[in-house]
Amino acid sequence: MSTINGRQFETVKASPARADWADLIRRRTALYEKPNDCRDPFERDYTRILHCLAYRRLKHKTQVFFNIENDHICTRMEHVSHVESVAATIAKDLGLSVELTRAIAIGHDLGHAPFGHQGERELSAIQEKYLGTKFFHERNGLRFVDDIELLEDDYRVHRNLDLTYAVRDGIISHCGEVDENGLMPRGEYIDLQKEYLSVGQFQPFTWEGCVVKLSDKIAYVGRDIEDARRLGFLTEENMDALTELAREYDKMALNTTVIIHNMIYDVCRNSSPEKGIRLSETFSHQLNEIKRFNYEYIYKNKRLQPFTAYAKVVINQLFEVLLDAYRGEETLEELRARARIYPELMNAFADWLSKFCEPGLSLFGNTNERTVKCVNRKIYGRLETEQIYVQAILDYISGMSDTYCIKVFNELITY
Repeated sequence: MSTINGRQFETVKASPARADWADLIRRRTALYEKPNDCRDPFERDYTRILHCLAYRRLKHKTQVFFNIENDHICTRMEHVSHVESVAATIAKDLGLSVELTRAIAIGHDLGHAPFGHQGERELSAIQEKYLGTKFFHERNGLRFVDDIELLEDDYRVHRNLDLTYAVRDGIISHCGEVDENGLMPRGEYIDLQKEYLSVGQFQPFTWEGCVVKLSDKIAYVGRDIEDARRLGFLTEENMDALTELAREYDKMALNTTVIIHNMIYDVCRNSSPEKGIRLSETFSHQLNEIKRFNYEYIYKNKRLQPFTAYAKVVINQLFEVLLDAYRGEETLEELRARARIYPELMNAFADWLSKFCEPGLSLFGNTNERTVKCVNRKIYGRLETEQIYVQAILDYISGMSDTYCIKVFNELITY
């Protein structure tokens, strides 16, 4: 089958032929073997992400517009599917590993908070106040796949996902907000947990990660316009400006399918190992112009202000109620006691929290069978400090779907 690019990246793709293959497929803990498994390491990562609970919750997480009752508004899960489609198409044409590309793409947004970027801003403000660091969803995504998400093994024992380094790196390195072109992978293998401290600090370690990073931006700009039109966010003047922007380039409508088709073709035609994963200057400029249009007329639209205020109240109230229950090593007992007032929030949080604490304390006397069968990293120890407990609350809230966040918030205000 003919390709646009001629598969120029075949010799640099993630494969056993690379000298650093052992680094690419390295896992923090050796993953248990499955007999007669026909998948390669990246395909196995893909299915592990597909089956984890954090992925399922993406279907009820806001992308841009909070509209959980509208079946036709893009959710975080649909966005991830768009990115996977775009990135896999590009990777296939360039001769890169489609399996690695798909695994990074399906997992790249697992760290997103409820209520989209507004939820992320609220959690970041809380984290900065209590822990002195900023929350960003790329790093939170790495935290989830490394330490939070669990899957049952063949004996119904819950274990960490333990993904390969290449997939973990692609998740934390995927930030597509910076207007850059000609992405090239970094050359050094780093400790992602210890060294990756800010958004976009490093480029991805693989070409496949670079493809996902650019595909993320290609996938969302057109769909955000489509949703804004559907919800009546764009005025007639806004649409005239969009039409003029389209005429400046190819005189075609600027909708999801046109943008994705044109830019996939352009990336495949212009990318090379020497110049990086890139758009032509014309289409790179167009993409950045569309982003500027979206920021001016969509993301900063005054109609989003009530949603912004609502997200702030919900997230902060949930955090404060849970924080008030801290009692050191007796925290789980306190949470159970407060379940008389807030049964869903307190019991669910206590069940979840107990999976990540060291066993053997008296407060674990009322844990259920699921907790006992968790052989995972106990990242919260014995809840020795309030800072550890704050991190646990941030992890828990960041993993919530919008719908669950609203459900437990409503429990706070219902007497």
